[in-house]
Amino acid sequence: MFGDGTIPMIRKPFRIPSRFFPGRHLWWAAAAAAAALVVVLSLVLSGNAGSGADAKARRVLDSVAAAQTAAKDRSGAYASLWLKGEDRSLTQRGQDVSAEGAEDVRSIECGGGWLAGARVEGQVFLRSSKADGVGQDPEAVQLPECISSEARDALLTDLGVQRTWPAPDAAQLETLEDDPGYRPAYHLTPEQRWMNDPQRPFLLAGVWHYYYLYNADYPEGNGTEWFHATSTDLVHWKNEGVAIPKFRNGLGDIETGSAVVDTEGTAGFGKGAVVAILTQQDDGVQRQSLFYSTDNGYSFTSYDGNPVMDNPGAEHWRDPRIVRDEANNQWLMLLAEGHKIGFYTSQDLKRWNYVSGLDREGLGILECPDFFQMDVDGDPSRRTWVLAAGANGAAEGRTTGLAYWTGTWDGKGFAADGEHQWLDAGPDFYAAVTWDDPRLTDGQRKSSRHAIGWMNNWAYARELPTRDWFGAASVVRDIRLESDGGRPALVSTPTRALESLEGPAEPVAEGPLAEDGEVLPVPASGAFKVDLELEKLESGTGEARVLLQSGGKAYATVGYDFAEGKAFVARDGDEVASGPRPDASGDKAAAQETYRQVSATEGAPGRGSVRLTAYVDRSSVEVFVDGGRQTVTSLVFPPSGGKDVRLAAAGGTVNITSGSVTPLARIR
Repeated sequence: MFGDGTIPMIRKPFRIPSRFFPGRHLWWAAAAAAAALVVVLSLVLSGNAGSGADAKARRVLDSVAAAQTAAKDRSGAYASLWLKGEDRSLTQRGQDVSAEGAEDVRSIECGGGWLAGARVEGQVFLRSSKADGVGQDPEAVQLPECISSEARDALLTDLGVQRTWPAPDAAQLETLEDDPGYRPAYHLTPEQRWMNDPQRPFLLAGVWHYYYLYNADYPEGNGTEWFHATSTDLVHWKNEGVAIPKFRNGLGDIETGSAVVDTEGTAGFGKGAVVAILTQQDDGVQRQSLFYSTDNGYSFTSYDGNPVMDNPGAEHWRDPRIVRDEANNQWLMLLAEGHKIGFYTSQDLKRWNYVSGLDREGLGILECPDFFQMDVDGDPSRRTWVLAAGANGAAEGRTTGLAYWTGTWDGKGFAADGEHQWLDAGPDFYAAVTWDDPRLTDGQRKSSRHAIGWMNNWAYARELPTRDWFGAASVVRDIRLESDGGRPALVSTPTRALESLEGPAEPVAEGPLAEDGEVLPVPASGAFKVDLELEKLESGTGEARVLLQSGGKAYATVGYDFAEGKAFVARDGDEVASGPRPDASGDKAAAQETYRQVSATEGAPGRGSVRLTAYVDRSSVEVFVDGGRQTVTSLVFPPSGGKDVRLAAAGGTVNITSGSVTPLARIR
């Protein structure tokens, strides 16, 4: 920005690290009557609205309006802008924007109109293409038909507007009288029996529809089917039962695939039909079948022409991921084919043509591919494709997880711009799927999207000490693609709607950590969040450790090693790792050895401070470092005994600059 307050028509005049702006994360509608949630938008004003702030905001938003008019005249389209982000599209397509006196400016567009907001003296003012007026009441602003209230609310979040939720029901924060064992409080699990791979959710009429693989016959019988759950906030879930049952059409069980809303009815089942394409396996042969729904995804019919893709003789040929490639007016399918991801295209979701493949050795058998576009640092001029797949990281000292590549797609082939990266450093974030919110503008959808993974690992999934139920899903995360001055990487944080589960936070005392540690004020329910700002006070090593204890002994440790710049989770004292050791040559012994491995993020040495956030549930911990640039997801199974949490230091002096412990409510 120039000294006169204008935003110059150059790309990236400055960069401010996004971790300083928590409003960058999208948040979603949590208002369901069934959940009795009330959305309250609080602008957190720094004083009464005065003519000075109002006049400044009006000048800024008038300048945005003039730039939008210029962009429409020059390029035939409106453009987006974010002063504290990286988006300068409006100044590039239209003209300079005078932002003098504004702390932040954000504008979104939808083809048929635009909405802009300016933060001035701690207050947020809005204006749209529908009216010249400037106001502070979000509900009073006239929106173009193509901009939804959800898109407006996401813009407000970008500008630092804080959303608040009513306090959760006190009963949902209390400890259950009947011991729930290891069943999580706020993670989705099956009511009984087995769950594994998640299937990408879709939105219809304000309701998210989510499916996961389910085996009601486990452990006696085999075969999975699609179990259906719905939500309005991606936190609270309602079980809807089995949507696609197994062993009904003579082609085997129902395995992983994709469900898409066929808005234009390209498959011939009517506009808005839900079409699921998935793998069926019979006698070891994998084929792709199509099922369709005309009741919004609650029940499905097997297509008479199944399988729509017969196996060409491949051992591994599964997990179709369906993507709408709008730029090339086609449907796109990705298939996991051993060490290769195959790309196929179609006009009607029934007839598919192979167009290319991407081979990658050293990552084991690839599974559950995903493919999507994102804007690097929220900049539409840096839009890129991301290819992801479940992979084996044994060659890199990991177990399984989600590997991904960034690159380009030309309608027929994907070209990676470098080697793979990993979304999560833990052993228990697998078969993940990602999706965006169709209620947002295109730019908003490309700057952030959701993700969820199966919180388990095939190396030991059948050896865990749960009763009656097996498997859990991670919390839903919001992911972004950020460069931070280097190679673009996916960054993930818990979705903002999880704040609706938070009870009253208890502060953690500031000051140096002792080696023998101090007990944190965690709830007896076993469901809570620990949030810490830490700094190293002297040279040498230095670790901060959050010790999860049972009976006075640590069964798992969440830590940060300042010397190596790594977050880690060790669980060598929990029920699985420290249980009776079978014969060293047995499968159970191998599973136990895999389970005992310490999980750590990539190192970032030289940092003197770090923010460490851990979401702890009754049988898991999800760790987020510095706004999600590093994450570790891990199952943990505490032995019997009284539970507590101790915070300690090792190898050097570590100081707590701020911290809190927040209880989290049950979702059932």
